[in-house]
Amino acid sequence: MGGVDVDTGGKKRSTNSEINMVPFIDLLFVTVAFLLITAVWVTNSRINADAQVPGPPDPNKELTPQTPEKVLNLHIGENDFGLVWKQGATVVSEVKVPKTPVELGDGSTKVLRYPDLAKKIEEEWKAQGGHRDASDKKLDQCILYSDNRTQFKELVAVLDALYSPKREMILGKETKKIPVFNMTFSVR
Repeated sequence: MGGVDVDTGGKKRSTNSEINMVPFIDLLFVTVAFLLITAVWVTNSRINADAQVPGPPDPNKELTPQTPEKVLNLHIGENDFGLVWKQGATVVSEVKVPKTPVELGDGSTKVLRYPDLAKKIEEEWKAQGGHRDASDKKLDQCILYSDNRTQFKELVAVLDALYSPKREMILGKETKKIPVFNMTFSVR
C-alpha cells in the first residue's frame, strides 16, 4: 500500500489517505510489455533511406554509359523451346528447338532428357556468350520462362540441359569446370 500525505499547512484537519498501488503497477507492467512488443515489430517495418542522389560522384565528370549484358531467355512451349538472346530490350537472336524428349532408365527410375536442347544451348553460348575466360568470375545469365502447368520432370530435364555446357574457371589455385549459366525463374 502507498500513502499520500496532504499537508494542510497548520489548518485544523489534515487529510491522509492510502492508495492501493497494485493496480497501478499492473497497468505499468502491461504498458511496458506493449512497448517492448511493438518496438520489435516497428524495427522490422523500417526502410533504410539515405540522401544519396543517383548519378556520377563528380557532376562535372561525364560517365560513359555501359551496354547491358546479353541474357538468354529460355521459353518452354508446348511443342518447342525458344532460345532468345536479349541485350536490354533488344533481341539479338532467336532460335526455336523442337521438343524431342528422351527417356533414360527403366520402370520407376525413368528420367527425362532433352539432348537436342542441351546441344543447341551449348552452340548458342559459344556464339553469343560473354563470359568465357577462366579468370572471369561472372556467369552468363539465363531466365527460364515456363507455364504453371509444366511438369516437374520436364523442368528438371530443361535445367539439366541448361547446365550441361561447362567452362573452366579459376577457383583459388585450382581450375574447375562449372556450368556457364546462372539461371533465374521468371515470375508472372
